[in-house]
Amino acid sequence: MTENRVSPEYIDAQVAALKFYVMRVADTTTTLAVAFNPQGFSLAVGMSACVDPANYDQEKGEKYAIDDAEKKAREALWQLEGYRLKMQPA
Repeated sequence: MTENRVSPEYIDAQVAALKFYVMRVADTTTTLAVAFNPQGFSLAVGMSACVDPANYDQEKGEKYAIDDAEKKAREALWQLEGYRLKMQPA
């Protein structure tokens, strides 16, 4: 991050450091993924699901849920880092 802006490279580095907690919602075709920063702050929840239980694939469900959580976390980071920058004393 430069002194007066949040850079894409800074956001990319924050996204690369995310950890994900992934779970299948019991007896459903829904998979959830929660994105956490290294300090343990939850940034986003991603989800994937299919209609037919016969089509459920745990590996794909996890991948799509993580992809969704990562996209949402990236958007949240832009907002949060922009807010942090704006609130810094001049």
